[in-house]
Amino acid sequence: QVQLVESGGGSAQAGGSLRLSCAASRDIFRFENMGWYRRAPGKQRELVAGISRDGITNYADSLKGRFTISRDNAKNTVYLQMNSLKPQDTAVYYCYAEDTWAYWGQGTQVTVSS
Repeated sequence: QVQLVESGGGSAQAGGSLRLSCAASRDIFRFENMGWYRRAPGKQRELVAGISRDGITNYADSLKGRFTISRDNAKNTVYLQMNSLKPQDTAVYYCYAEDTWAYWGQGTQVTVSS
């Protein structure tokens, strides 16, 4: 059973930064892809960023330049650095990982106030 545990969410002022972490219960190199989705109130879930086993990254177009995804294989952890936060970034952020199956974390709340 794979577990993904997110941390680092919380409250921030507009223009501030937060870093989310997603710790996996097994060697993350075994996952083809990992990344983050988010669900804002009243909206559909959307992809935030992904990173492949080879380190290739992809981002939602609207977030490029503000968010950065990275991974530390030694710590079995994926990070999402979020800068220049905006109130519209308020959402629950979910970590995911996929190989043959898709795995999800419980989510962490990010609230950005103006």
